[in-house]
Amino acid sequence: MMSRGLIVQKYGGSSVANVERIQKVAERVVSYYKKGYQLVVVVSALGDTTDELVELADKLNPNPPEREMDMLLSTGEQISVALLAMAIHKLKTQAISFTGSQVGIITDSSHTRARIIKINTDKIKDALKKGKIVIVAGFQGVTLNQDITTLGRGGSDLTAVALAKELKANTCEIYTDVEGIYTTDPRIEPKARKIKEITYDEMLEMASLGAQVMQARSIEVAKKFNVPLHVRSSFSNNTGTMIIKEVKKMEDVVVSGITLNKNEAKITLCGVPDKPGAAADLFTELALAGLSVDMIVQNVSHTRLTDISFTTTKADSVKASSIAKKVAKKISAGDVLIDTDIARVSIVGVGMKSHHGVAANMFGILANNQINIEMISTSDISISCIIKKKNAEIAVKQLHEKFGLNK
Repeated sequence: MMSRGLIVQKYGGSSVANVERIQKVAERVVSYYKKGYQLVVVVSALGDTTDELVELADKLNPNPPEREMDMLLSTGEQISVALLAMAIHKLKTQAISFTGSQVGIITDSSHTRARIIKINTDKIKDALKKGKIVIVAGFQGVTLNQDITTLGRGGSDLTAVALAKELKANTCEIYTDVEGIYTTDPRIEPKARKIKEITYDEMLEMASLGAQVMQARSIEVAKKFNVPLHVRSSFSNNTGTMIIKEVKKMEDVVVSGITLNKNEAKITLCGVPDKPGAAADLFTELALAGLSVDMIVQNVSHTRLTDISFTTTKADSVKASSIAKKVAKKISAGDVLIDTDIARVSIVGVGMKSHHGVAANMFGILANNQINIEMISTSDISISCIIKKKNAEIAVKQLHEKFGLNK
């Protein structure tokens, strides 16, 4: 049979959460195979397996070595690829499963957040030539020293996009438990609408600001190499959302989506001496520890002392605050405060580049709902506000309605 081309499919944890769902995925994959497509299937760990493994580790050691965390967490995907291969074999179709290291996904040695250096696709191409469906464990790779690594939360997306690029796939399909990308989280706002097409830039912004659908790093790679992405549901055959370079009429729509991220913490250094180098000391130490900082606000000093606040992920907040305390001591600053009772609400849209007054509208909507803004950051196509967590969902609903996303 003549091949109709190569498709890379990625199935998330909810798509393979139990035996019935694995069987459904196997049926879908085999139906593509029977239509004449070559298939490389990337799979995440079953359901909540990764969270359960993290919990298990935490009970033994709340601060485990990152290398050992990678050894532990990579086992989840190894289970799912083997089970999916077995389910496909039962449907009288040839399939073979591989771990990240077996297919030669070579990464750097940054454990728990490794970056892909190169992929050796020989093994995959060889299996495809033999008419097999290739199943690859997502989220994992291996260093040149043969240490197992993982690619950060949501890393299976990155595995799929990187393989689609290396194998020059026709398309990369990302299967999840929702029908595509929505104007906001439908669990918060039932009036949220599915977006048919969205640009890489908008999707990257939405992913990095808290939209849970895809890992931000995977969108970066897709944009860089122009890999067409189709985000769709593994529970239906409906068309999902295409993520592409440009969307027609994108300037007509000012705001495309609204995101909410409750997984952040704000750390404040009080009473920082207002002299050159204080901020450099703090952010150099944080960078050396491999911590990513997001928003930064430094107050204007009237007393020769100032406050510096920054946000980071909740997971990194304990490490970040202990570094901040060490720097505070060194530069003779005051207390270090940590606030995990915050959320970031953001509006995103390429059309914002050519429309005025969008920020004023956003701040006005929050003010009308008695919601105080603690920090603000902007980019060409997004505006984000840090607010109290208790106000987060009302903020999303109000912004969604006032920017016309319900229609």
